[in-house]
Amino acid sequence: MTDNAPVTEHANDLLITRLIPASAHTLFRCWTEPELLKQWFVPRPWTIARAEMDVRPGGQSLVVMRDPDGNEYPNLGTYLEVVADQRLVFTDAYGPGWTPADKPFMTAIISFEPEDGQTRYTAMARHWTEEARQQHIAMGFEQGWNICADQLQALAATLG
Repeated sequence: MTDNAPVTEHANDLLITRLIPASAHTLFRCWTEPELLKQWFVPRPWTIARAEMDVRPGGQSLVVMRDPDGNEYPNLGTYLEVVADQRLVFTDAYGPGWTPADKPFMTAIISFEPEDGQTRYTAMARHWTEEARQQHIAMGFEQGWNICADQLQALAATLG
């Protein structure tokens, strides 16, 4: 991360934040409707091959990312907190039936806060270990999540 990256209270957090000229409702829809999520959730030329989302506390999500060579990477998650138009918290620590994952990586905390007629969008990845945090940095967290935020903003602009 760069020196001017937002600071959080936990050492293993990574986050991005920005003001987006869209409503919290529109951004929440982009995060919770599979057909919208597919349009922005990975940096192009990657795509989302499949998105299944049961958006409620305890509900499961499955997002399958596809790289340009056609390799697929499934990501299974469980929603911990869902507050419509305000906050989403989900983790890869649990599978169906609250079964513990073999190797949890992170919990995501996504918030949407109205600000001056726009929305303060904050996306945080809270990692289980410093090793996981460093792995995410090496994978291109800052660039990748910012590209996705650009794509989210562009999609939101088309939704009014």
